[in-house]
Amino acid sequence: MTYPSKLPSKWKGICQEGQDFNSSLCNSKLIGVRYFNKGMNSARDTIGHGTHTSSTAAGNYVEGASYFGYADGVARGMAPRARVAMYKVIWDEGRCASDVLAGMDQAVADGVDIISISMGFDGVPLYEDPVAIASFGAMEKEILVSSSAGNNGPRGIPLHNGIAWVMTVAAGNFDRTYVASLTVGNDKEKEQHIIVGRSIFPLNAWVKNETLIYNKTLSKCDSLELLSQAPRAIIVCEDTGFLNDQMRAISGVTNLAGAIFVSKDPSRVDLESMSCPGVLISTMELATVIDYIKSSDNPIGAIKFRQTVTRKDIAPSVAGYTSRGPSPNCPAILKPDVMAPGSLVLASWIPNGSTALVGKNMLLTSEGFNLISGTSMACPHASGVAAMLRGVHPEWSHAAIRSAMMTTAAQLDSSMMPIKDFGLNYTAASPLAMGAGHMMPNKAMDPGLVYDATPQEYVSLLCSMNFTRNQIMTITRSNEYDCANSSSLDLNYPSFVAFYDKNVTTGAMLTHKFRRVVTNVGAATASYEVKVAPPVGVKVAVWPQRLVFGKKNEQRDYFVEITYGSDGEGMVSYGSIVWVEESGKHTVRSPIVVAPTSSAGSVWMHV
Repeated sequence: MTYPSKLPSKWKGICQEGQDFNSSLCNSKLIGVRYFNKGMNSARDTIGHGTHTSSTAAGNYVEGASYFGYADGVARGMAPRARVAMYKVIWDEGRCASDVLAGMDQAVADGVDIISISMGFDGVPLYEDPVAIASFGAMEKEILVSSSAGNNGPRGIPLHNGIAWVMTVAAGNFDRTYVASLTVGNDKEKEQHIIVGRSIFPLNAWVKNETLIYNKTLSKCDSLELLSQAPRAIIVCEDTGFLNDQMRAISGVTNLAGAIFVSKDPSRVDLESMSCPGVLISTMELATVIDYIKSSDNPIGAIKFRQTVTRKDIAPSVAGYTSRGPSPNCPAILKPDVMAPGSLVLASWIPNGSTALVGKNMLLTSEGFNLISGTSMACPHASGVAAMLRGVHPEWSHAAIRSAMMTTAAQLDSSMMPIKDFGLNYTAASPLAMGAGHMMPNKAMDPGLVYDATPQEYVSLLCSMNFTRNQIMTITRSNEYDCANSSSLDLNYPSFVAFYDKNVTTGAMLTHKFRRVVTNVGAATASYEVKVAPPVGVKVAVWPQRLVFGKKNEQRDYFVEITYGSDGEGMVSYGSIVWVEESGKHTVRSPIVVAPTSSAGSVWMHV
């Protein structure tokens, strides 16, 4: 794909030379690089993380991309026609908040449209968080900041970047699986079975016509001493719940030809690597293997690697590692906002950077691409969609772009059932895990209605959070805002959160009232009716129940009253408000969460 040689007139960035990087490496695609550090001076990526995330957001088309033959095909970013500017603020030695702040500020000054930042700061208040401070300045310029939620799972510390004026992105699994075929028996035998199991073993190997062994003394596959005495064979390993330890043990010996690992449900295993020639099958499939071994005088097996299967698994689902809301910094605003693909994402990697381990110490390089997981990978998917929306609708604000992605997000998976949470035993996912749902780029292009927000509304939210004037000014870096109308309920956000004190006697009722304003960005004339799915045990009233628009960009306000009480258990419940256009073309959905809060203001989650 070619790009106009003339850069956008608003662009003020530079291509900063440094160690292993000269300005000639910039072009009409990569239009700017800068670095922020007192030490090594170069914007060159030495780890791979920045290369992976930037190519996910806006990488050009690349034919023949793959990870050692897995996921082979044409790779491209979400917004392949977008230009890229890179700002390096993290270094091999670590990071400094001042570098992050300086890098984001410079991006704003250079004239970027979207900032994608796959990192965050845990355990710091908003007025000490460089992402919060810098993104406020970006928001004032209508630059959307898209950020990662963190990788601490449902039982770790809550998400980071739970900032009202940024888009916080959770990670999901999608329907691409990397597999190997296990053949039990050979074509000379009456009985032959082919089992497709999971694997990501990187070598172009075919373990062929090897003896299969199932030995109770060895089958835990956790003892180097015992495994080193086994004959050359494909060994069957029992499901001990410690798959990584088993792979490490198998990789530590040289006498085994391969291994068969077992899980009750392999689709629920986070299989990030495979350092030995192994395949993961189910316990039901294991029974077939063992029956064959016991019935044969000379049990033979084979494993063929480097295969990819798509659209077989039910997807999407919430990734087990993605951090959960609510935001510890701003619990009154539902976070995360949306979910995007984050698990085993194929994207560009640094030259000569190792991407796989085989055996104990053989490092391999996959020729420019890598498969890695994290909310760092989900964030640039959302950033790329935001860039496309900015291209299609240059007049939209940062809040309108975020709103379009949230209100059109999906809550159902490919089986038309509620999206499941990988980290919570495949129970239905809550908005505290996936936000409004899985982003739907095509629908976001035409959302019907959007929720806009002004800088003063964000400041009014800050004013309700008991910050001092100096703390608020640390975030805003301005004295032009006031606290005349402080409120945690009326920020024009496309979601609703209401809290109760779980220590209050069951039966005591609370009422929260919200005001929202929606802007018609669809047809010139439109009419919408509201549909409410209240959380369990909660009453939700909306008025008016019908919104009529006579022209494009016309605004209408509505009010929501949520009445609820403590259930005495501290449980989280959730529902939704959906505005449905009478023509059926648009549905504009906002999630509702009712959650407990302690008297100190911190949110409790029972999962």
